[in-house]
Amino acid sequence: MYVFISVLILIAAILLILIVLIQNSKGGGLASGFSSSNQIMGVRKTTDFLEKATWGLAGTVLVLSVLITAFIPRSESASQSEIRQQVNEAPTIDPSLIAPDFGTAQQPVVPEETPVE
Repeated sequence: MYVFISVLILIAAILLILIVLIQNSKGGGLASGFSSSNQIMGVRKTTDFLEKATWGLAGTVLVLSVLITAFIPRSESASQSEIRQQVNEAPTIDPSLIAPDFGTAQQPVVPEETPVE
């Protein structure tokens, strides 16, 4: 169901983009091309249709976006967050391998003396 609603949101968003691009902010756009008298819809009806389609698709995207939250896939075994799980599974590293300890004074190495017989 999650994938189905996601596809519906994608289709509605693409249609919304196309309808907005067809419109002209000053009342022209697609509606200005239909100025002949023998058309099915007049200029005003075309503009009304595009405006209603814009609001309808925007509302559809909004409603589907809220609805899809109910269908987010959740795994049953995830009792803790994914980040905490990765931290717990991370290998431990010896801190002395990361950076040398510059704060301690180093003792000179004294060679062992061999006993003289």
